[in-house]
Amino acid sequence: MEFTSLSKRDRVLGIFQQIENAIGQLKDWNANVETAEDYYLSPDGMQKLAASCMLIEAIGEGIHQIDSLTEGKLLPERPEIPWEDVVGIRNHIAHGYFDIDGEVVLMVVQQDLDPLMEAVNHFIETI
Repeated sequence: MEFTSLSKRDRVLGIFQQIENAIGQLKDWNANVETAEDYYLSPDGMQKLAASCMLIEAIGEGIHQIDSLTEGKLLPERPEIPWEDVVGIRNHIAHGYFDIDGEVVLMVVQQDLDPLMEAVNHFIETI
């Protein structure tokens, strides 16, 4: 994708770098979480769940901003990532309030972060 301005490219790159950092934090913070019950059994686990939700929310918002800045033309370069779902889980967390499911959060952390990181790294290297 060609960027019409350097500042737009820099904004998109900066958001991707923030997403890359958030993915790293999610992986680190959840390294010892084996089941969703690990979130619910202690105050530390509940804090970990809340912090993980905030980062997942931030990732979804970042993807939404990138899609807007690139007028929907960049993300389709990596169709293996369900971009609408990445934004959708952000919306669910942001508007679900107390309806947060630790199973879903753990599934995202365990199954979805590695492919997302690969796509993010691709964009960081190529834009």
